[in-house]
Amino acid sequence: MSTVKVRTGKAHTIKVVTSPDQRGVISAQDAVMDARAVQAVKSAVEKAVFCQKPIAKYDMSTKKAYIQYADGARKYVK
Repeated sequence: MSTVKVRTGKAHTIKVVTSPDQRGVISAQDAVMDARAVQAVKSAVEKAVFCQKPIAKYDMSTKKAYIQYADGARKYVK
C-alpha cells in the first residue's frame, strides 16, 4: 500500500492515497464523496467544452500547465 502522509500543521495530517489502494484506507462515505467530486469536475469540463470556453490542463510530458482554447490552440503558462 502506498500511502503518503503530508503534515500541514500541528493538529492536521493529510493522507494522499493512490487509486488502487483507496479501498482499504478510506471509508465508504469518503469514496462516495471522491466519486462525486470526480463526476463534478468531468461535468464542468464538458460544459466548458460545449460553451467553447478555454480549459486549464497539465501536460505530463513537458510538466507544464497550459490553457487549451476551443479551436485547439494551446498557450503554456509561465
